[in-house]
Amino acid sequence: MQIDRDLISDCVHCGFCLPSCPTYLLWGEEMDSPRGRIYLMKQAVEGAAIDDTIVRHIDACLGCMSCVTACPSGVQYDALIEATRGEVEQVADRSRRDALLRRLIFATFPYPRRLRALRKPLRVYQRLGLSRVVAPMLPATLRSMEELLPELGKRDRLAELTPPVGTKRATVGMLSGCVQREFFPGVNAATVRVLAAEGCEVVVPRSQQCCGALSLHSGREQEAIDRAKALIAVFDDASVDYIVVNAAGCGSSMKDYARVLADDPEWAERAAAFSSKCRDVSELLAELGPVAPRHPVPVVAAYHDACHLSHAQGVRAQPRELLYGIPDLELREIAEPDICCGSAGVYNLLQPDTARALGDRKAANIVATGASMVITANPGCLMQVRSALARRGETIELRHTVEVLDVSIRGGL
Repeated sequence: MQIDRDLISDCVHCGFCLPSCPTYLLWGEEMDSPRGRIYLMKQAVEGAAIDDTIVRHIDACLGCMSCVTACPSGVQYDALIEATRGEVEQVADRSRRDALLRRLIFATFPYPRRLRALRKPLRVYQRLGLSRVVAPMLPATLRSMEELLPELGKRDRLAELTPPVGTKRATVGMLSGCVQREFFPGVNAATVRVLAAEGCEVVVPRSQQCCGALSLHSGREQEAIDRAKALIAVFDDASVDYIVVNAAGCGSSMKDYARVLADDPEWAERAAAFSSKCRDVSELLAELGPVAPRHPVPVVAAYHDACHLSHAQGVRAQPRELLYGIPDLELREIAEPDICCGSAGVYNLLQPDTARALGDRKAANIVATGASMVITANPGCLMQVRSALARRGETIELRHTVEVLDVSIRGGL
């Protein structure tokens, strides 16, 4: 995937993207704004070497797509940054430490079985309270990982087929994910229960693996393509009406398969059909409309927009609509809602200082709402926001949107 010169020319350098960009807000540096990075892309297309300066500014981009929402010219920054990262990965002369970290990340997180193997020792680590002793001795990167680790509870295996409650309204395939499957199994279980309560037959193919989102968003193009084809094949065999996703980053990638595989004659049509079926869980539930009764959930909650749900997929109203339908739940908005929390896939592992600054900014805005719960729709956001709130000594509860719906349908807190 090469950098598209025509997409670059769509940018008219108006500057509307500047206040929407997290790194520009932090540093005020032109080359760390979308407009500045597009200028660097233009230089590369025109023959300039991709040197350490270009690599540094491209690496610093979160890929949050806030600029896509803000841009009045419709610049496809998502396609541009993915292609540019692909070029960067081919030529970047990374330090031994950075290269090793990247290999570690991509040898672990896209592999559910490997994550599952880590669960038992990590649960023992948490239950013995070893964090206070071990964390201060860890290198900075591992310390960042340790801070982000959610509390690991029991992991129940999902049924491959769950029948609907009442009249069947649709047959739905569900992505179980990688981090979601192993670190947030309760979110997947809640997703199945809510879909079934709303009349969906839920299929969770056991053969499914990583969707390739982390690879796609990090410039590892062939890896992303291979994973996309494998997932398409799995859900083609499942024969479902919709494919539901409860992780925003995964959903944005899966909806993008049609573009990623558009030039592959054997897969283009299958990819387009697959992407057309993909829905975020809140998107599908809003589309179907509620049939299951809602019970009161008396809580004041703040809703945090996951970037790859709001900016990359344009899904903003649907989660709010579903939450507004819960009796006694008071929903409050967070200041600077379009600014990333700093998670951004694996960004908080590769750029921990910047991620921490953005996480602290988000945490301050959350606390200012006075809410006792934060609701969001992405595992990375759940980990990042929890970590940032913990640094402030806050004990605000964090829940996925579908977990709150599940609580309401099942009978309250």
